[in-house]
Amino acid sequence: MMFSKSVLIFLFISIISLCGFAQSKKTRSGIFVDKNGVMRWEKDGSEASFFGVNYTAPFAYGYRSIQRTGISVEQAIKDDVYHFSRLGLDAFRVHVWDVEISDSLGNLINNEHLRLFDFLIAELKKRKIKILITPIAFWGNGYPEKDEDRGSFSGKYGKQRVLVEEAAVLAQERYLKQFFQHKNPYTGLTYQNDPDVIATEVNNEPQHSGVKTLTTQYVNRMVKAIRGTGWTKPVFYNISESPKYADAIVKADDVQGYSFQWYPTGLVSGHTLKGNYLPHVSRYHIPFDKIPGFKKGAKLVYEFDAGDVLDSYMYPAMARSFRVAGFQWATQFAYDPMATAQGNTEYQTHYLNMAYTPAKAISLLIASKAFHALPRAKAQPTDSLFGPFRLSYAASLSEMNAAQEFYYSNTTSSRPVNANQLQHIAGVGSSPVIQYSGTGAYFADRIADGVWRLEVMPDARSLSDPFERTSPDKVVTGISWANQDMNLQIPDLGTSFAIKGLNSGNQSKDKAVSGKFKIRPGTYLLTRENVSTAFNADSKWSVIQLGEFVAPKDTQSPIVELFNAAKDLDRIMLYNPDWKHRPIQNAPAGSPSVKFNMPEDKAIPMLGFQVYFGDRMKSAGLKQVIGADTLVIRARSSQSAATIQIGLIDVNAHFFATRVALGADFKTIKIPLNSLKPAAQLLLPRPYPGFQPLYAQSAASASFDVKLTEKVEVSFEQGLEISSIYFK
Repeated sequence: MMFSKSVLIFLFISIISLCGFAQSKKTRSGIFVDKNGVMRWEKDGSEASFFGVNYTAPFAYGYRSIQRTGISVEQAIKDDVYHFSRLGLDAFRVHVWDVEISDSLGNLINNEHLRLFDFLIAELKKRKIKILITPIAFWGNGYPEKDEDRGSFSGKYGKQRVLVEEAAVLAQERYLKQFFQHKNPYTGLTYQNDPDVIATEVNNEPQHSGVKTLTTQYVNRMVKAIRGTGWTKPVFYNISESPKYADAIVKADDVQGYSFQWYPTGLVSGHTLKGNYLPHVSRYHIPFDKIPGFKKGAKLVYEFDAGDVLDSYMYPAMARSFRVAGFQWATQFAYDPMATAQGNTEYQTHYLNMAYTPAKAISLLIASKAFHALPRAKAQPTDSLFGPFRLSYAASLSEMNAAQEFYYSNTTSSRPVNANQLQHIAGVGSSPVIQYSGTGAYFADRIADGVWRLEVMPDARSLSDPFERTSPDKVVTGISWANQDMNLQIPDLGTSFAIKGLNSGNQSKDKAVSGKFKIRPGTYLLTRENVSTAFNADSKWSVIQLGEFVAPKDTQSPIVELFNAAKDLDRIMLYNPDWKHRPIQNAPAGSPSVKFNMPEDKAIPMLGFQVYFGDRMKSAGLKQVIGADTLVIRARSSQSAATIQIGLIDVNAHFFATRVALGADFKTIKIPLNSLKPAAQLLLPRPYPGFQPLYAQSAASASFDVKLTEKVEVSFEQGLEISSIYFK
């Protein structure tokens, strides 16, 4: 049978359509979106899924705060990306702060921020982590500080005007063309040619307004600008930030999917949320299914978190709801750089880091496993058990118990389904296979018959609520490198295995007795008795070297905080003989410091105050208190040179004090406890009538015992500003 040329072309096009490919060109990311809105791998047509984090170190406050620590941003990135790999993450996203890499006309500025972004991409590639690029954030770069005026188009027009004014749209077109033509100096590739950059999301949380047809036109123009650079990969557009414009967004040409966010517990409550929040994450509702064409687009979650929740049972439940709703990408917002995570200053309402929030980090690992294991768009049980996964609000526990993998975010009594087949274990606390006395996360991975790699993180100790108002001077989580007890009951290792330190400087060599041994933070090679191995610190395993180890230094953090200006104003017992004078000038709740002003009456030479902390001594625990050897105060004077008296009062009303020098700049002053000597304490509240004694002198024979202390006293002759007092 003969066919005309036109008929043959028609048949060919029809066959291609039936294959269900929404993108017929090779994307160079290995990913395409089919006609049913499913992301698939080009190599075999199987469904793709990705789970990971947002991370902001190259930009804005993340960049500035790391620089202030003295740690290079490059090293901070390397450290954190290594932890991403330990948590089994394979997805990264961040909204690029265009305000820091563009001018008002939309020209790309090739500067330090763009270089560090490219450096981050290169490091992610080494760990086989895929990247979603969102080139426009619209946001200023200040939060939680003030925005800087960087002369960018987003800064000029603002988040709303930038979407509707022609000059702003032209600037964005120019910026997108230059951005996607830019070549990463670390990889030698444009983002189009980088196979680990799998897709782009046009912009971050656009807030559309005005006529809907203009929204459709705006999206089309942005996509055209991107495609004009040769971009063949999927393009996503945010649909949940402006839900009233969802139909206008779906009408846009050449968009392969839509992006969503989820903050089911709200944001910035100002304190840790207590209670069971599993009902908040039992379902992700999508209201756009009836819009013609919506189902042809793939779905991703660009940001999610259980804001202000410190417990470790939420992430796998969110992952389950995402998969039921049909999502194929989910990235938590935002992972805290280890360099600054001790204070949680970047985003007060979010707190996630493998060293500082170990239980939440292991919960994220388990969520990643759930996201990849659960089928897309298929109903799942909404109770605490689904497949190999278990959640417990009461135990603050996420758990995965499979044939070869056993993970738990808190102490569990569950036994592995088959201990003989175990290949990977990670946890916090203890389980039937690993009993551990520390509080950090640990990872045990089988790398050969009778040979395991053990990685132990330092202990994390909570010092204050991380979701309260934060300050660079306020440490919310301390880190301790201590010897801890560990007991491994892993059949493949036996009970008399050899233990050898692997990480730099770790010369440890030991042998387990009945599976028990002492351990410090680091990485170790565990070898079953009578098994020889050639593995060493430089040996490769998966995407890491066996000897790799990254952890924060021992901070010798506060053992019990005696005074914190952000939360202890109501504890101040003040000595102020001039009742007309207000020494504390309108200090709002949550201020990172409190300022005391001297009265105008020069006949009053001194002010002072006491703060009771006896209740905190009890909650800190006797063992920790006994270990304190230093009193620390962070303060400054209103003068360039001044001295203050600081001391401690014990339960027997003995006072031990010393004088220290202050200047006009904040200083952290460490005072050895053995330098405190008996002194005269203020009698506060001031006895009445005023001719009663103001001081009580402690006997010279009084002996100091830190565990008996219950008040701190400070007196001063010049204006004083103070942020904290604590033991180390």
